[in-house]
Amino acid sequence: MTADRRPSDPWLVTAAVALVALGMLNMIATGMSSLAVRHAVLAAVGLGAMWAASRTRIAALSRFGWASFAASVVLLAAVPLIGIATKGAQRWLNLGVFTLQPSEIAKLALVLVPASILAAGYTFGRFVQVLAVSAVPIVLVAVQPDLSTAVVLAATVLLMLILARVPWRTLGPLFALGLVSLPLAVLFLRPYQLERIHVFLSNDADPQGSGWAAWQADIAIGSAGWWGLGREPDYDLRSQYLPESEHDLAFASLVYGWGLAAGIAVVVAVVIIVWRCVLAARLARTREGALVAAGVGGLFGIHTAVSVAQSLSLLPHTGMPIPVFSYGGTASIIGFVSIGLVLAVRRDGVTRPLWVTEPHRRRLPRVVSVGALTLTASLVAMSVFAWQLQSDQGTELRATSDTQMLRCIRLPAERGHILDRAGVRVAANADEYTVAVVARMFDEGDPAVRDELAALLGITPEQLGEALRDGDGELQVTLGRVGPEQARAIVDAQLPWVLVYPTGRRHYPHGEVLASVLGYVGIADQQDMQAWPNLALGSRVGKAGLERQYDALLRGVDGRQCMYVDPSGRPVGTGERVDPIRGHDLWLHLDLGMQQAATDALTQAVRSSGGDLGAAVVMDARTGAVLALASVPGYDNNVYGPPVDPVALAAQTDGDGPGRMLNHAVQTAVPPGSTFKIVTASSNAAFHVLSPDAALAGGAAYTYGGHTFANWQPMGPNSLLGAIQWSDNVYFYQLADLIGPERIATTATELGVGSRSGIDLPSESEGFLGTPENVGSIGGTWYPGSTLLMGIGQGTVTATPLQVARWTSGIASGATVTPQLAAAYGPAGTVPVPTAEPRRLSFADELEPVRAGMRASASAGTAGQLASLPVPAAAKTGTAEDPSAPGKGLNAWFSAVVPADAPEVVVTALVRGGGFGSATSGPVVKGLLEHYLAQIRAPNP
Repeated sequence: MTADRRPSDPWLVTAAVALVALGMLNMIATGMSSLAVRHAVLAAVGLGAMWAASRTRIAALSRFGWASFAASVVLLAAVPLIGIATKGAQRWLNLGVFTLQPSEIAKLALVLVPASILAAGYTFGRFVQVLAVSAVPIVLVAVQPDLSTAVVLAATVLLMLILARVPWRTLGPLFALGLVSLPLAVLFLRPYQLERIHVFLSNDADPQGSGWAAWQADIAIGSAGWWGLGREPDYDLRSQYLPESEHDLAFASLVYGWGLAAGIAVVVAVVIIVWRCVLAARLARTREGALVAAGVGGLFGIHTAVSVAQSLSLLPHTGMPIPVFSYGGTASIIGFVSIGLVLAVRRDGVTRPLWVTEPHRRRLPRVVSVGALTLTASLVAMSVFAWQLQSDQGTELRATSDTQMLRCIRLPAERGHILDRAGVRVAANADEYTVAVVARMFDEGDPAVRDELAALLGITPEQLGEALRDGDGELQVTLGRVGPEQARAIVDAQLPWVLVYPTGRRHYPHGEVLASVLGYVGIADQQDMQAWPNLALGSRVGKAGLERQYDALLRGVDGRQCMYVDPSGRPVGTGERVDPIRGHDLWLHLDLGMQQAATDALTQAVRSSGGDLGAAVVMDARTGAVLALASVPGYDNNVYGPPVDPVALAAQTDGDGPGRMLNHAVQTAVPPGSTFKIVTASSNAAFHVLSPDAALAGGAAYTYGGHTFANWQPMGPNSLLGAIQWSDNVYFYQLADLIGPERIATTATELGVGSRSGIDLPSESEGFLGTPENVGSIGGTWYPGSTLLMGIGQGTVTATPLQVARWTSGIASGATVTPQLAAAYGPAGTVPVPTAEPRRLSFADELEPVRAGMRASASAGTAGQLASLPVPAAAKTGTAEDPSAPGKGLNAWFSAVVPADAPEVVVTALVRGGGFGSATSGPVVKGLLEHYLAQIRAPNP
């Protein structure tokens, strides 16, 4: 570097003044104008002190250093006695007009004193003297406690030893001792100091707790861009989230307000100071002067590098200001004094003749240029790191900066209604509303507003005040529930910080009649949050039935009322409001009259037969549209609210009746009995095993493999038609044996046996279709008689009423349909819900003999009661043995379609434990078919 022969150094002074100006800009941007003025005043005092120090004669440096050392020790010793404490540390002395931090004086003293001692050259005695003298202020600072400053003081002494050319063989043991002592240092650290180290080393530190400062520094630098956010109207609030923004994290704060360009300006100013100090050291006439200039440059550089690294979370946050730039009276004045001493060294070296005989290389401190280059490279690298942080995470961190200033209160969307095919509401919202307030802002507002709200709520102001106090610091406090008229009056009053929104309680006018279909609504739990990750806490979601199946359609989109809050969470202003979007109305194929009729008929059948549960399905055989889906016993879904009525719920769940919460039409699978015989007959038609006209031996029982299998009554020989008409067990034992279980299972699978139908309800049972293979896979045994029992729907076959209805309509029409309750959504049901097309059976053209048997059954067979209907029917009855059924253990089944020649509707009924299907379930099916023909079916042209 070319020597500059001017006695003053405008570059050095300008760089220091620039740091002051940048510090003032930071404080102005963060709303600390008074501190900015004070910072300017202190800088003016510092400039005066700098001028005075620049006039110091080099010969007086030693006296100045020892005087500074003595003053710092005395003042540090006084701190524990009369010092003031802040944030758990006692570091300052209150001198009335200003506070003094003695450790800042000690920093300069530990540059000057080692320079004075080692100016005459290295000896081991002088080395020990430096260590002994330096230990005094370091220990006094460490016990304050001020760990970071104690480390800086120790590093300053080490820097001076290196600069003074103390031999490496002497410094080596000192380095080793320091490394060995590091683990022991943990024993002397305070809890908060250990926490800082943990935050730095841990990747999962809580951003809201111990990791707050690091997280906020990342946000500040990463979201600022090149020109900062200081000119945005909300920056006053935004900047409050960065702690110690005028001091320890001043660099991050400056970048936040004025951008990375301002941060680079700080780096450039410090680099200029460091290199001008290096130049002064090169020009120094004495070794002491060179050491002082190099030491001061080192102090500025190390402080800045550590402070910037902390702001970038590259080092633990220990609190390291940048001299002259960060706010601090003592640090600012000492910084200017240090620069003044560098100017004195430079002035002495330029203006006085170099009459000394010591070679220049011996006077020049060790590695001073290399150290300055390393420091410069580090600051440049950290500037690049800051730019990369902005480039890679800038958008995300800006969004975080925006989000953390906001607290939003969810405004629940009104849930859509559910309506039957005629537009009758079967699920609606209760006419009640929640009244809530933003607690702090409302409580601190106009007392007249509180009195007016209390009057509108019908309570006293004292009661309202008590409710606010009971809120325990919550952002939102709920004051009560009101009806629509009160809610309208409160809304019209336009009271500030008052919110009115629907409670979300659901009303089901028909209770048990539709509960198993509609389900209910409740507060979202962990399972719901996993299913819908974007749900807000406290959201109301469908928990069962159609409410759950179509929850996303019915729920709507919640709105929000946002507020700006300070870091303590206190609201300070109104933010964005987004009104909720009401959920869609859902229109069903279901007919309320048919559903009521089915429920009443089933209830009577269960009660009169001694059964324990029943189910009925009424479904359009052409499309799968479900007109009724009754299940008894039922439950009252109104008790679920929300909130749940615990007394009513307990009374309901403790009542008689199995599986009240189940929809037995789709969730209860039992042996289907003789209703399965038409599946076996269809398998025969598909595989052409036995001619439909062939007659098989009849009788009261059938013996096979040493076992006797009973008929429900003695019969003579029957062909397929007679066997279906009178439900001849013996015929179907023989037919099943001829066909075999695999072929029966193939046909049954195509008809939907053993698999879910696909109805738009959650938790449908799939039943079971046993074969030799899958029975063996679950540890069972397929006996010779298992095939015979399979043929009549016993043993290893179970099915739900919906599955029985589906195969009944499939055989009658030649195509299986997918059952569906929902028809459309939106205003007046203008948007249809997609419906699966019917799936034609591969053996549809072979089924006429089976259909003939079903028609014969309905006209003059086991289902002969349907003969009185105005249109021909096709049907199959069933009486299935079921060990789980009460009484005699017989399930009563009946399944029929009308008209027989062009099926429009299928009706299937089950009464578990109800006895004979024809006697118990037959009247249920007949009544529902009559209701359909009279009330629903379109008249013939």
